[in-house]
Amino acid sequence: MRILMFGRGAIATIYGRVLAAAGHDVEFYVRPGRAAEYGDEVRIDWIDGRRALLGRRVRENHPVRFRETIDPREGFDLVVLSVGHHRLAEAAAFLAPRLGSATVLVFGNVWEEPLEAVAPLPADQVVFGFPGGGGQFQEDGLLVAAIMPSVVIGTGHALTSRREEEVLSAFQQAGITARQEKDIRGWLWLHFIADAGMYAQAMSKGSLSAMIGDRQALRKALATTRDLLPLLRARGVDLAEHRRAMLPYRLPLLMGTAMGWATALVPIARRALGAHTDTDMVEGRAVLRDTLREARRLHIPAPRLET
Repeated sequence: MRILMFGRGAIATIYGRVLAAAGHDVEFYVRPGRAAEYGDEVRIDWIDGRRALLGRRVRENHPVRFRETIDPREGFDLVVLSVGHHRLAEAAAFLAPRLGSATVLVFGNVWEEPLEAVAPLPADQVVFGFPGGGGQFQEDGLLVAAIMPSVVIGTGHALTSRREEEVLSAFQQAGITARQEKDIRGWLWLHFIADAGMYAQAMSKGSLSAMIGDRQALRKALATTRDLLPLLRARGVDLAEHRRAMLPYRLPLLMGTAMGWATALVPIARRALGAHTDTDMVEGRAVLRDTLREARRLHIPAPRLET
């Protein structure tokens, strides 16, 4: 497939790397002037969790191809759009007239009605999903990241569409299990409030990385998400369809202890939090702001977010 990664963020870069290694033709769209600034390779220190149980550390200089324009006639098969939820509308408006016939994988947090969040992208060209990895660029340009063995891809039809099948196949070719989620809307919103729980604690600790091994902070994060489950119900989510995904939030004491142990001792779990040293947490602040705003609108108590 010919694949365009929209931007050069951590998720775009690390997934672009594994998709390219699987034989796909991968390019990165960046703003005018950035290609020369970024150069023709990226330094990555990442933990590859696709095959080894505890992950395998890889340190490499990976070649990348940047472009500063997008022409709908250039024949991309897939565009991977992974930006903060608060930037989706802007990115979709830019991409829509340049898209052509490509499929767009919206690969990250969504808090609005999914198709409304990415209007004016054509609904029949959009697939929603969520990565199983990520990381953060350090000040010296090094990407510190990790990839888990799976991603989530929304397949909300009785029969999987051609575009969904192509996305599933692309990840499978890269050695990543693509877990299909029929109610991707509910799943994305559940993940969003899970992020709200984590960021609420990260704000008090200073960063997500400061939560490594902190059982108390992780328990509080899970309890915050548990308290927000009525918000999803008020938005029309059938929580019964997400019993397995909700389990950590139903048992915050037990799961917080397990997560504390894992992030302290398991390399890939430690990296998943440890890469996030950013103290500004722009995306985190937006997640907390929008979660609290919606809770207030629907009169759902959210005392852990109010403090």
